Amino acid sequence: MNDVEPSRRPHLSRRRALRSGSALVAAGLAGCISGASDPGSDDDPNGEDDRNDGDGGDGAGSTDGPVAVASFFSFYDFAKTIARGTPIEVRNLVPTGLHGHGWEPNAQITREIIEADAFVHVGEDFQPWADRAIETIEADGVDTRLINVREGIDLVGLAASLDRDEEGVGEERGRDPHFWLDPHRAKRSVDNILEGFLEIAPDHEDVLRENAETYKTDVLDRIDADYRRIFEAADRDVVQLAAHNAFQYLGVRYGVEMRPLVENLAASGDIKPSDITEAKAVIDENDIRYVAAAVFETRRPARQLLEETSVEAYFPVTPYAGVREDWVEEGWGYEEIAYNINMPTFEVVLGNRTPEEAGPDGWAETWRNFE
Repeated sequence: MNDVEPSRRPHLSRRRALRSGSALVAAGLAGCISGASDPGSDDDPNGEDDRNDGDGGDGAGSTDGPVAVASFFSFYDFAKTIARGTPIEVRNLVPTGLHGHGWEPNAQITREIIEADAFVHVGEDFQPWADRAIETIEADGVDTRLINVREGIDLVGLAASLDRDEEGVGEERGRDPHFWLDPHRAKRSVDNILEGFLEIAPDHEDVLRENAETYKTDVLDRIDADYRRIFEAADRDVVQLAAHNAFQYLGVRYGVEMRPLVENLAASGDIKPSDITEAKAVIDENDIRYVAAAVFETRRPARQLLEETSVEAYFPVTPYAGVREDWVEEGWGYEEIAYNINMPTFEVVLGNRTPEEAGPDGWAETWRNFE
């Protein structure tokens, strides 16, 4: 377990350490997450103001209230919703437009984590930079509350995915980490965030609990029901993905076979001739006209399927691992991405609806063979 109980942790206030020039803490954490490739600004690594929609703090970057930083977009979105109406300020560490799995941060993230009252992360073995940051925080006794969103969640074994040789996470790294795609499992992560926030803002327990419960019942339960409706309405129970192996939890939850072209758990564009041959057989056997391609991954595998199979087009899916600039402008989070990206595409690739019927006006034109 990554969390360290505050009563057992040597106490070193983040703000006191920084005010006193605690270079060892800052330098240690900077060194453990150096080698970054992100060009994010020093003022805001997201290129945007992510501060709790004005519901907490003064909306001008005040850090008078508790600050929570998140290592992954989905859980930033959950945390921001839970914190609404409280002084907790929630920040997303992953810049807009980047995938939250393979990203390596720059040294600016050092200060973000050290100054935060809470660090919301996905558990060990998923984001190496987050693991290194946690090790440094624990070793130096910084009193950042570590919130492991994966705590207590039943993970699917890699036997449920296509690549038996991958390491995965948990139980000697034999588990698929992408649990949040299953709205039912995602509810437990909401509970984990809630429990962490209750420690940093105990005076706001009623609001935090109400927000968390409302999100679970009004959003995640509804998403779960609508996904089930889509998959149960389909005559086909196979989805061909021109994407990495991140969608097995949807398959397990709703009884559908997810066939990723890129079989690695990490997003990459590496495909073998045998992958194309296998995909072609699946496409032919199931009379598949459309496939799903990942928004934050290379489209090269999808284009190769268009060239070498009978597939007519590809449409977008995402494991909620990042957010585009236009999605930020629209205020999209996990809920909006489910309804505007993933659900319309699954309707299309399963043959439930035509592309023109699946989404709002202009959806098919915008997302057909997107770049």
